[in-house]
Amino acid sequence: RFILSAGHGSMLQYALLYLTGYDSVSIEDIKQFRQWESKTPGHPENFMTAGVEVTTGPLGQGIANGVGLAMAEAHLAAKFNKPDAKIVDHYTYVILGDGCNMEGVSGEACSYAGHLGLGKLIALYDDNHISIDGSTDVAFTEDVSKRFEAYGWHVLHVENGNTDLAAIEAAIAEAKAVTDKPSMIKVTTTIGYGSPNKANTAGVHGAALGNDEVKLTRDNLGWEYEPFVIPQDALNHMGKAVERGAGYESEWNQAFADYKAKYPAEAAEFERFLSGALPEGWDKVLPTYTAEDKALPTRKHSETCLNKLAPVLPELIGGSADLTHSNLTELKGIGDFQKGQYQNRNIHFGVREHGMGAICNGMALHGSGLIPYGATFLIFTDYMRAAIRLSALSLAGVIWVMTHDSIGQGEDGPTHQPIETLASLRAIPNLTVIRPADGNECSGAYKVAIERAKQNKPTLLAFSRQNVPNLAGTSMESATKGAYTVLDCEGTPELILIGTGSEVSLCVTAGEKLTAEGRKVRVVSMPSWELFEAQDAAYKESVLPKAVTKRLSVEAGASFGWHKYVGTEGDTVSIDRFGASAPGGVCMEKFGFSVDNVLAKAKALLG
Repeated sequence: RFILSAGHGSMLQYALLYLTGYDSVSIEDIKQFRQWESKTPGHPENFMTAGVEVTTGPLGQGIANGVGLAMAEAHLAAKFNKPDAKIVDHYTYVILGDGCNMEGVSGEACSYAGHLGLGKLIALYDDNHISIDGSTDVAFTEDVSKRFEAYGWHVLHVENGNTDLAAIEAAIAEAKAVTDKPSMIKVTTTIGYGSPNKANTAGVHGAALGNDEVKLTRDNLGWEYEPFVIPQDALNHMGKAVERGAGYESEWNQAFADYKAKYPAEAAEFERFLSGALPEGWDKVLPTYTAEDKALPTRKHSETCLNKLAPVLPELIGGSADLTHSNLTELKGIGDFQKGQYQNRNIHFGVREHGMGAICNGMALHGSGLIPYGATFLIFTDYMRAAIRLSALSLAGVIWVMTHDSIGQGEDGPTHQPIETLASLRAIPNLTVIRPADGNECSGAYKVAIERAKQNKPTLLAFSRQNVPNLAGTSMESATKGAYTVLDCEGTPELILIGTGSEVSLCVTAGEKLTAEGRKVRVVSMPSWELFEAQDAAYKESVLPKAVTKRLSVEAGASFGWHKYVGTEGDTVSIDRFGASAPGGVCMEKFGFSVDNVLAKAKALLG
């Protein structure tokens, strides 16, 4: 498997795809580099170009994705391989540059890769000493090799990466011989090699050479062919990859046929993983609740769901960024994923939120059917936002498990209390955000998240720290629609209360009081804007009739975005300032998340 972490060098990847026989990139596509709807965009995009494994561009993400791919390979090899049969056995290669090594996410991921001893991960560091600002001497003078040695990597150096191909080949062979740690090969190169005037300058980093310099470079390199003309002997040589690849595929198919004959149960499970199918009746294990069941934090319901799902979904694998016992994400009795224990499924990412995010993306993009999940406090999605965004962009079926989802987090104070966080996450295209109100909605949230993961789509789940009651009107199936009525009146309501998460119970209690006073009120639980928007117009009208303009949303987060649903005649119970350090219940009361305040605002709307 190959990742170009230095994604701005994407033409290298497109050229190699073309030369090695991929149908996805033609010479005409190469001529359309960085043009509208081209198969050769400015950075590699896995959803645009077959043969591109992951979407890279934001520096450092690719090497971290590579750690995820290597972890996926290690896990599947440990799970499925037998002493007399190997069906999972590949290396993960990454090309990264100076910029990747400057980014913190690469340090997080590479530190973790060294801890895990991922011997089939080989990174080639393009050490050209140039970034957009010029020589890296202005900002980046550390000894990268010593850093990687400290991480626990096997480190090699090719001093002449411009022309000494034999040395590069020998270094890769030496790296493959070291099986108990990842390898980093520093390859010292000259950026723009061959250009008489722009080699070894920032001027060649992100801009075309220009016609004059192109001519000088061609003359300097002795390249006599016209633009986009490839000599036939070069095409013939590179085309050998097609025949060689077909041979490898044939060998693997035979190996798998032998494996299937010896180990039919394991082979069937492996085939199911690869197909993206879910086991029959898998969702029947998700629990349901009644109003009489004990009030619990939704993070506790999340823990129950994960542990109900783990035995029936062996592809479920993940963990937390050092908050396992706060996020409640441990899969009981399944063991920790550690060096030499790759068959286990509890991953301890350490305090590395951004690295965790990019690693989870890599595991999902391995394409082998794994369902990775990564967990932290909701506020710390700020540390990993780039990875969450890339999961949505690159179609990575990751489940983001976020707890402590509001000012109800309490004593840790405003540094740990999300305010604008939900609104900012809802703004990411292709990311479904779900904030469940109780146990039934948590089960519905996991049903959606698992199904979306198999469709290569990410889901973010936001769970409470504090207890919430189980409500009479909720259900798992209704929650999958994004919004639905949990308390209703006869005829057309005068007012609609719309709540999410822990605030739905406030809406229900307020709705019951208003009903007792003779008002016609509907209460809607809205765990997911995105799921609701995916419903047809008739369903949306049945839940939020356009004729009912008096609406009040109640969510312990920013008001931003809610006017789409409450309109110009509605109002919000929300928080548009930072929180405070106090017990969670006190914070909720002081900031207006109480039945009394919901009633007051509702009555103000009713007049």
